[in-house]
This record gives sequence, structure tokens and C-alpha cells, in this order.
Amino acid sequence: MTRLLAAGHRGLLVECDDLPEVMALHRALEEARAGGALPGVVDLVPAARTVLVTFDETASHSRIAEALAALEVRPRDDDPTGREVQVDVSYGGDDLDEVARLSGLSVEEVVRRHAAATYVVAFTGFAPGFAYLVGGDPALVVPRRDTPRTRVPRGSVALAGEFTGIYPQEGPGGWQLIGRTEAPLWDLDREPPALLAPGTRVRFARLDP
Repeated sequence: MTRLLAAGHRGLLVECDDLPEVMALHRALEEARAGGALPGVVDLVPAARTVLVTFDETASHSRIAEALAALEVRPRDDDPTGREVQVDVSYGGDDLDEVARLSGLSVEEVVRRHAAATYVVAFTGFAPGFAYLVGGDPALVVPRRDTPRTRVPRGSVALAGEFTGIYPQEGPGGWQLIGRTEAPLWDLDREPPALLAPGTRVRFARLDP
């Protein structure tokens, strides 16, 4: 942890060095809260380089800072726990050929490698239900499109940099589209509404063409 910043009267923002540190810290905080070691904590919100800790009137900035200092933060790779979700995908998105060109792989190899990996939700954002997944094949690290689309279909599976993401509803976006899924990523009638929460493991299953 590099810095602790007050975020209003009931929040503390933890700045981290990188995304792996964010993920390890978030997991340690979730474990501590589940074990009763973080009384007063209301929510934990990871992002690309920060974790926001919000708390109620029974806690304070100083008490939360003390609890953070006492945490044992371990790399996430040693975590055997966590929910796993399978997402069925029909590969063949508009940018699949471009991803193959950028990676120097065949289209079939791009699909094979993408479906072979186990991913972890690092954080969520951009739109309700949109999860940033890490853990994919390094060969599939590709840049965003030069020109974003004004309309990306709901359920589009896409790549950008080190991340895989799934668009939970139609909207604008600049990621490289490689497939589609019918998985219900965001449902207000479900608790919780988001299918993919930070820390969830994700496997993509290829549907027959």
C-alpha cells in the first residue's frame, strides 16, 4: 500500500502500486470482514490501482487505517477459494480476424487460447455488470480499436490490453470483439444483480458453431 487518503467522512481510499496488489488487498479485506476483523466496514470497491473502503459511524479513518496496517496481504495466486462461473460463448466477433492478425495467431488458435484460460474478476465498472477479467493468455494482449464503436451488442466478449470483458448491455465501446454470450450479466431481480463480482473465477466454454 502506498498511500491512504480520506474519501469524505466515511471513506478511506487505499492507493496501490499495481493491479495484483489491489487484488491481493481486496481479498485480504474481504476475508477480514467475513471474520469480523473490520467492524463498521460497509463496502469494499476495488479499481485498477485503488481500493475504496467505506464505513459507518461506528468506525473512523484512524481505526480503519490501523486495521489495514495489521492485515496480512498475500499474492492472490495462492487463493484456492472463490466462486467460479462458466460463460458459454459463440466465438466469431467482428474483430476476431484483427485479433488474430495482431497476435500473429490463427483465428482457431485465438479461440482455443481464450477458452483455455481461467480468469479472475479484478474489478468492475464502466457499466453495471461490466467486469474486468485478468489471467488470460499473454499472446492475446491486444490494443483497443483505433476508432470506438457507437453501438456494441449486448453480450459481446471483448479484449483490450490485459483484460477480457463482456458488455452487459448495448452501448458504445472500443474493445476488440471476439464473440457473444447470452449469460445474464446484470439482473436487478437477482441478489446480487451482477453475475461477476471481484474475486470471481471465470471460465469461457466454446459453443459449437
